[in-house]
Amino acid sequence: MGTRSRNHVTVSGRAGGPVVMLAHGFGCDQHMWRLVVPLLERDFTVVVFDHVGAGQSDLSAWSPERYATLDGYTDDVLAICRELALGPLTFVGHSVSAMMGVLAAAREPDAFAGLVLLAPSPCFIDDPATGYRGGFSADDIDELLESLDANYLGWSGAMAPVIMGNPERPELGEELTNSFCRTDPDIARVFARVTFLSDNREDLAKVTVPTLVAQCSVDAIAPPEVGAFVQSRIPGSRLVTLDATGHCPQLAAPEETAAAITDFVRAVH
Repeated sequence: MGTRSRNHVTVSGRAGGPVVMLAHGFGCDQHMWRLVVPLLERDFTVVVFDHVGAGQSDLSAWSPERYATLDGYTDDVLAICRELALGPLTFVGHSVSAMMGVLAAAREPDAFAGLVLLAPSPCFIDDPATGYRGGFSADDIDELLESLDANYLGWSGAMAPVIMGNPERPELGEELTNSFCRTDPDIARVFARVTFLSDNREDLAKVTVPTLVAQCSVDAIAPPEVGAFVQSRIPGSRLVTLDATGHCPQLAAPEETAAAITDFVRAVH
């Protein structure tokens, strides 16, 4: 099976323009980029896809062994790059997909013109021994995963509005809740562990391509200290703090998000 069908790859926008690949985070699919894509299509070739296990991907391609770590997802990203053969592209990774981009660019830097790490976190768990603050204690994450295991739909309804932020716009939290609830619970349980238990802090220094770290001004999942940490560990990277709040600026502030991506892509091409 080709990657186009396995990952439901969609290519749109300006043929021959710089290529921008958008990768969604946990509990989401490519639909989460729908407000940003039209703003990028005018200038760029835009690639969106679903991680295996999400959206309209081929669910039969998912296995708990292959996707027990970020490596399986990273393999898929690189396979899509090779099959499309569109040349070096800018990879925009949201949340956990930011670390997939880090791993992919470290492994095959020639495939990438640059990285945009949107609301990234290399490690969600605080590390008191080193002074690293990820935003959650180990007990917090254990409790989060236990709650998810016990009642995934209930967990989704409670957590999605927290992740989304923007309580004055409840429709955003409702959309994320619905996205979570469309995900197969067994797949979600495995992906949640990959998302919240991975530690990619040591991988950041391996990135050699131009990188933009784009964090939100208020984010319950990836606080500002995390974005600053990522920027400090990736040589030559740049940090921008969006006015957007919450963990999903592509929904909460699509124009601002698209503008940050556009400025970066133009600078690296």
